[in-house]
Amino acid sequence: MTTPPGEGLLFDVAAPPTPLERLLLLADQYVQHNDMLDRLLRAGARPSEPNAHVASARQLAAATRTALKTITDERLFHSHDLSDAVVRLQQLAFLSSASADQQLPMARTLTALAPEAATGCADTLAHEIRRRRWTASDSPDHSLTAAHRTALWEIACGNVVATSSLGRQYVHYRDERVLIGTLRALEAKGLAERVPKSAPSAYVAGPLQDRVRLTPAGTTALATAISSPPARRAPGTTPAPTAAKTAARSR
Repeated sequence: MTTPPGEGLLFDVAAPPTPLERLLLLADQYVQHNDMLDRLLRAGARPSEPNAHVASARQLAAATRTALKTITDERLFHSHDLSDAVVRLQQLAFLSSASADQQLPMARTLTALAPEAATGCADTLAHEIRRRRWTASDSPDHSLTAAHRTALWEIACGNVVATSSLGRQYVHYRDERVLIGTLRALEAKGLAERVPKSAPSAYVAGPLQDRVRLTPAGTTALATAISSPPARRAPGTTPAPTAAKTAARSR
């Protein structure tokens, strides 16, 4: 008797990542790659390892081309924003491939903006998917607070590290504010994790910092959040003022 497909398996086979998840995972790969280059640059690459970044750069170029193919396979109608995202991914693949032929300082420069470029492409793709496929029956995902979503996004961009001093823990962010309480809440939910001493030091000869990364569950949660339609406002309510409007009013 032939065992029907899908029966008799000894373990569950994980579903392949969605195009959005793949782009967020790609951003994480670039963050890890850049952290490695930063550590090598701070420590001074040994003469016996002048090309320590080559294999990683080539893998990133291949991963970027794979992510690009997943977007093409979505068969979305082209818009200017989507076309721009495709071009950015093509540029990332080219820059990653080119960085394999460069020395460490230039190699680091070529991939410096890659994490935010990849997450930006994910946001564009999410917008296009919502615009083309969203129906009235779809409902937004309210499982994440605004602070949680902001923190997950900043983590995906490679903007968050953690340190400790005198028994206290600190979070360092670049663009949007991420509080230590928010980070702990995400860790408790299994959405974020700290990788000890994987990020470069904040200053020359300083200690290595802990890179904050998304877990697989965190990647899925962020992909779901950015692909969900925005929450509808209750009748009679007005949206909160944007930062630009608030600044203009305070003048």
